Amino acid sequence: MIEDTSDSRPEFQREIVQFQYQKYIAFFFFIYIGSYLAPVIALMFYLFLILKPLFLEVDSFIVVLTSLDSLIIFLTLPFVVVVFYLSHLFFLGIFTRISWNFTEKRSPTKDGIIPRDIRSKTADYYHYRSFMIKYGKNAFMKGIFPWLANWFFNFVGACIINKGTTFEESLSNDRNINVGRNCYIGVNSVLASHVVEGVFGNIVYFKVKVKDNVTLGGFNTIAPGCKLKDNSYLLPMAAATKFNTTKGDNYYHGIPFRRIFKKKLMEYIKISEDDLNRAEELRIRQVNAKLNSSNKKEINNKEKLN
Repeated sequence: MIEDTSDSRPEFQREIVQFQYQKYIAFFFFIYIGSYLAPVIALMFYLFLILKPLFLEVDSFIVVLTSLDSLIIFLTLPFVVVVFYLSHLFFLGIFTRISWNFTEKRSPTKDGIIPRDIRSKTADYYHYRSFMIKYGKNAFMKGIFPWLANWFFNFVGACIINKGTTFEESLSNDRNINVGRNCYIGVNSVLASHVVEGVFGNIVYFKVKVKDNVTLGGFNTIAPGCKLKDNSYLLPMAAATKFNTTKGDNYYHGIPFRRIFKKKLMEYIKISEDDLNRAEELRIRQVNAKLNSSNKKEINNKEKLN
């Protein structure tokens, strides 16, 4: 008798998820047109009521230099252009935040595994948020004021980025991350709070947490669910697998990253043990100085209250 070893369980019915182009187009035009509408209207008033009659229609350049009104318009023109650009970025943040909050009310962001082969409201709104944040991210990061990107992500609600933290340009670092103070995220370093398992696999979506004074040297990849504790220093091209945690106050290297010991560190960056000791003494002095300044502030505040 031949035993039937075939799987008798019913096959899982997979569905073809339709890509809803109209919703993506609606989100894009709402954000894009909204970010330009008020600045363009204000610019048109400036152009036709101020710039054109007082500067563009002046017959001679000598008159521009001798007339106070024309001279002021001529000198302040670059300032007006910068104000228009900043107002565009401001309204870009406002309309992106409105869209972001709309999607959060429909399907709040939460950690977990998001399926992609069945109909899923969570997956739909995950993709909507992924799409709508890209325009603002590129407008800020690739603009003339890239340091304003931290304000954009915090204002929209996509990330939490504390003061003193610097992000270099990267393809990711735009959602579900919590970064502490005085961190440096090097060029093309990725805090990947979301990855796709396989070509059409599920989405692994877990928050990446980075504490204070963390440095990513460059070309680093931090997978979903990772935690980098205070004073963690990742050498270039170090990478972490999912849910890794550093102990802090150490250097890390390799794929997957691992703590680098003193002798290996000395060989890698070609320094002596005295250099390491001086660096450690400097770090301790800086920490003590911060503690002393914070203690003085607390004492002063208590004296003022008394």
